[in-house]
Amino acid sequence: MLNKILELKKKRNAVILVHNYQRKEVRDIADFTGDSLELSRKAAKTNADVIVFCGVHFMAETASILSPEKKVLLPDLSSGCPMADMITAEQLIQFKKENPGATVVTYINSSAAVKAETDICCTSSNAINVVKSVKNDKIIFCPDRNLGSYAQKVLNKKLILWNGFCPTHMKMLPEYVIEQKKKHPNAKFLVHPECAPETVALADEVLSTTGILNYVAKSSHNEFIIGTENEITFKLQRTYPDKNFYPVTDLAVCPNMKKNTLEKVLNVLENMSNEVKVPRDIADRAIVPIRRMLEIS
Repeated sequence: MLNKILELKKKRNAVILVHNYQRKEVRDIADFTGDSLELSRKAAKTNADVIVFCGVHFMAETASILSPEKKVLLPDLSSGCPMADMITAEQLIQFKKENPGATVVTYINSSAAVKAETDICCTSSNAINVVKSVKNDKIIFCPDRNLGSYAQKVLNKKLILWNGFCPTHMKMLPEYVIEQKKKHPNAKFLVHPECAPETVALADEVLSTTGILNYVAKSSHNEFIIGTENEITFKLQRTYPDKNFYPVTDLAVCPNMKKNTLEKVLNVLENMSNEVKVPRDIADRAIVPIRRMLEIS
């Protein structure tokens, strides 16, 4: 199967992007691994004709927005993001009417249609800088209330939060963290800002997925409690076998991220199926808030 994938990848002039939360066997065939926007930006710089995005639907949309001339394939079209699905473009339009004059900051974990109704996007790593850059005192932050709450606390700035969240990160309850800290009193707790504020408040460091990986790489510390999707904990343990990594809970698994398999990657390369294409009118509007974000970060 691996040989077939490599053969077809060459034949189709394809690049395979794999998000950090994907299965190990899928990450092993990647040309690039990382967070969603980072992957789309890397793919845009290649001369590939085809992008196979092993992630979830909004990530494939972002790749289509940044590489409109490339064909973007998603191995499993049902691999959506519950958080991204918690707000639609129509709901955001109505929310803007209810909060006239507000600047809209939208997390990259959102649909292309929602981005098209946005003033500026952000990622989990640059949300603080993006919100800080907005001069307006009236700011809508969507869809993740937890990332917005974190930015709000750091900047001491009141935001109008949409009530969305990541179900996987919400499974990391503060009592689970306290239990792990009792078991491992010398471990540093690294947490993703998509977790609930009560969990984030217990952290030694609040970091994006890539931020967690980079922090561990540079740290002389050898024990960590990891507050994000458990694939990161497993990846860190394999990368640094002389260090110890503890998941907050075994429940922190994103089922949609695990839908992509080697069989499905092979299938889309064979049949050139499951294309994700953002309509030109939406893509032209959605790229504006992404570019604004990139200018800041």
